[in-house]
Amino acid sequence: MTAEFSAQVLRASHPLDLSAIDTSATPGFDGGKKAGRAALEAGEERLAELQEKLFAESTAGGTRSVLLVLQAMDTAGKGGIVSHVVGAVDPQGVALHAFKSPTDEEKAHDFLWRIRQQLPPAGRIGVFDRSHYEDVLIHRVRGFSTPEVIEERYGIIRDFEQELVDAGTSIVKVMLHIGADTQKQRLADRLADPTKHWKFNPGDLDERAFWPQYMEAYEIAIDRTDADVAPWYVIPADHKWYARLAVQSLLTEALEKLDLAWPAADYDVAAETARLAAS
Repeated sequence: MTAEFSAQVLRASHPLDLSAIDTSATPGFDGGKKAGRAALEAGEERLAELQEKLFAESTAGGTRSVLLVLQAMDTAGKGGIVSHVVGAVDPQGVALHAFKSPTDEEKAHDFLWRIRQQLPPAGRIGVFDRSHYEDVLIHRVRGFSTPEVIEERYGIIRDFEQELVDAGTSIVKVMLHIGADTQKQRLADRLADPTKHWKFNPGDLDERAFWPQYMEAYEIAIDRTDADVAPWYVIPADHKWYARLAVQSLLTEALEKLDLAWPAADYDVAAETARLAAS
């Protein structure tokens, strides 16, 4: 990454206008695909080290964790983020959950009930592939809840995220912002390749028909719930390599802010070294 790249380059602006953001841009990075892939690879060791420190801290009584929230239209690359960014760290230190349509049991509770079941424990990087934001996005677009209920949920979400932060969870919320034409091409690629047919869902085309409504729903949700303690970042996602590099940088920066340190030994190192030498 160039020196000027930081989380602030991608922080959501207010009021948010997604149509003003070039989805093919690479803000903060002046290289191309080859350089981007090299930078991603170069950043893996640092991210893995920070994740290990976070996990190690929890073995000594630490309570901190990190939660990465991934929201996007279909084909924007959430799975690639999980594989190529989060996949570079020790899987023992990751708590991943992909939220689908709620089950009957989940519907019997408030909308945050199923979210609370999947929160990352201490020492873990939690990853939500979709999240509690579905309950103000698709619900707004499809009318699954009334405008009054949705408006109330924005406040509930803000309070919930403040609660998580107060309990020691650092939150990084990411919208992967893909262009409609790019999505169309990616869907076409899936249909043209039998090995990718399993990735295609006819329902994706139904949701695509509501593109303008989804963009408006995202703008409102991000405007209502962006906060310094739980910031939103909008990442242009037409270039998968750039989106992965940007998320890696955001995660790394969030972990570095924790000022992590290796826990001190709770035993006499010299004595144990002597015992080992004598064994």
